[in-house]
Order: sequence, then structure tokens, then C-alpha cells
Amino acid sequence: MKKLSARRRHPLAALVVLLFALAVTGGLYAAFAPADKAQADDTAQSLAIKEGKKLFAVGCASCHGTGGQGTSDGPSLVGVGAAAVDFQVGTGRMPAQQPGAQVPRKKNIYSQAEIDQLAAYVASLGAGPAVPGKEQYSKDGADIAKGGELFRTNCAQCHNFTGKGGALTNGKFAPALDGVDPKHIYEAMETGPQNMPSFGDGSLSQSNKKDIVAYLGEVNGDKTASPGGMDLGGLGPVSEGLFGYIFGLGALVAVAIWVAARTAKAKKS
Repeated sequence: MKKLSARRRHPLAALVVLLFALAVTGGLYAAFAPADKAQADDTAQSLAIKEGKKLFAVGCASCHGTGGQGTSDGPSLVGVGAAAVDFQVGTGRMPAQQPGAQVPRKKNIYSQAEIDQLAAYVASLGAGPAVPGKEQYSKDGADIAKGGELFRTNCAQCHNFTGKGGALTNGKFAPALDGVDPKHIYEAMETGPQNMPSFGDGSLSQSNKKDIVAYLGEVNGDKTASPGGMDLGGLGPVSEGLFGYIFGLGALVAVAIWVAARTAKAKKS
């Protein structure tokens, strides 16, 4: 009887074995699962680059070179980053229909999945700005008033104080920013397309760019009312001054003629 009782297992032994098994299983998962996920991500990225290279060869290589090194018809894309591709192709500016002083925005011809593949391929040519996440350009937590101040300081000289756009030299222009996807506005600040300078995090922080995007969304929103009445397209002092000059001066001339006619009639009588 003593031998049997000595061999009898402790009541907590089964629980200890179960916990040990769970610990071993968790350790194995921690050891192998992340590697499998990383491998899957690498495979997906490699596939995206491969498909993007095919799209690039068909739609972009004739101007930018087979390896994105650039030609006389198009600049090098080495180091421009995924954000530049997402902006240029997403807004329809690329592929360009024809050369000119400036490539205008038009309807894009690629799906977002294809744009992502093109961006992945160009990003593989050299490090550059990445496509921003939604949290970087959403209105959540943004300071709209500060965004307006930053926009008027850094951008209004070309785009007008409400982003209605404006003319530049030699047939170039600053495009209107109303109706533009917030992501593309953020990417434009990051990459500096065409005539626009780039505003990296050193000159405008991510928070600053987020504030500017929020300001443009607010000032050009459907529910935004103009406190000044007729805003004449929001084009600023040029259109307002021209309106005042033509109609104001015209009204003064008409009043002067009316007064002169009344005076002459009064003298005759």
C-alpha cells in the first residue's frame, strides 16, 4: 500500500503538465509565426514590384527609361519614392498625353491596385517619400486655424489664400486645390511636383502638413459659407479689384453724366 500511495500523482500534476504544454506551444508560435508573416510580406512586396515593373515598361519606360534612369523626354525616377508615383498617376498627370509647360490633372487610367504596384517598383529603385497613411492627412486632431496660417505663409503666393490656384510664368500655373483628395495634397507637399517646392518634415512637420490639409478641406467644403457675400470665385484682390474698377467706375461715370444732364436741363429752363 505504501508503494501504491507513493506512485500516486499529485492532484496539481496534470495542471502543471497542461501549463507546460501551453508554454511550449506559445513559444513555438512566437518563434515561427512572425517569420512566416515576414516571409509572406516579402513575397507580396516582391510580387508587387514584379507586376509594377511590367506596368512601367508599357506605360512609363518610353519617357523615363527602362530602368527609370530618365531620358531627354522625362526625368529620372530614382529616389522619387512611392508617394510621387501615387500622386502623379493617381491624379492622372502621368502618363502625360503630350509635352508642355505643365502637365494638367486629368482622369487616371490605372486602378489603385496598379498604382500601388507601380509605386512599389519605383520605390525599389531608390529610397524616397512613402505613401502617407490615412492618419497623416485626416482631419482628426488637426488644428485648422494653424493650417490656415501655415498655408497663407507658404502656399498662398501661388495657390491663392483659399487654394483656388493662380497663373505663373511661361505658361505654368498653380492648380486649384478644391476637390483634390487630401492624400494627394499631402503627397504634393512631400514630393514637390512640377513647379512646386517640396516641403519635407524639416520645413513642414507631419503635423503641420496635416493642419494645412484640414484647412483646405474646411475652407473649400460644401458647407462652408462666405462671410463676405459674393466671393467672385475666391480669387482674391485681382478679381475683386477688376470688378470694382469696371462696375464702380462705370457707375460713377453714369452718375456724372446724369448730373451733367440734369444741370444742363435746369439751366435751359
